Amino acid sequence: MCRSSCNNYSILSISMFFLLLLCVDNSLEVVAYGDPTLGFSPVPLTQANLKLQKPYDIPLDQRYSYEHGIHRLWVYADDKPHEPTSHTQPRTEIRISGLDYNSGVWQFEGYGFVPNGTSGATIAQIHGAAHGATTLILRIYNSGEMRYYSRDLVAKNLYDKWFRLNIIHDVDGGTVSVFIDGKKKFHTKNQDGEASKFIGYNNFVHSIIIHCC
Repeated sequence: MCRSSCNNYSILSISMFFLLLLCVDNSLEVVAYGDPTLGFSPVPLTQANLKLQKPYDIPLDQRYSYEHGIHRLWVYADDKPHEPTSHTQPRTEIRISGLDYNSGVWQFEGYGFVPNGTSGATIAQIHGAAHGATTLILRIYNSGEMRYYSRDLVAKNLYDKWFRLNIIHDVDGGTVSVFIDGKKKFHTKNQDGEASKFIGYNNFVHSIIIHCC
């Protein structure tokens, strides 16, 4: 999807649908294989929980669509930020609001589709940490690699196909685990904060933020 020439514009696009879950089994151990949602109970999500951000100077329907249960978000490298006074990079983002948490074990589950050529896009993040603004950011880079921030490799070859993403945030245990298609791909210590939250698809219960770098 290009406005004039694909050589002149960079587009970041993702399609997804997602679910928020809360652990109801305190004895649960995160395993490498199997269904990561076992022991969790769904948390009701309504449209009121989904807060959208997009470039401030254009209508929402030019950067977002929702059809057949799938949210689609996209943004261009030369788009404006989400507010006129913001100095952040352009984004189209769904933030899950009204479900902020600071204890327990929470999980985000979503299915995403990232087109070939998307690079530097944030797929999901957990906002809130004692050191820095976020506990977790997952980004897609060239060749379809997903990385923890821009560092650790989480998964490869994610372009042009649907993949299942599960993120388990154990606030009390101080850990975050990432699953792709039911397999545990990444585990790290949590950057603990007093109030963590799942913020946009920029995102999975997180939210999803899709923004260009």
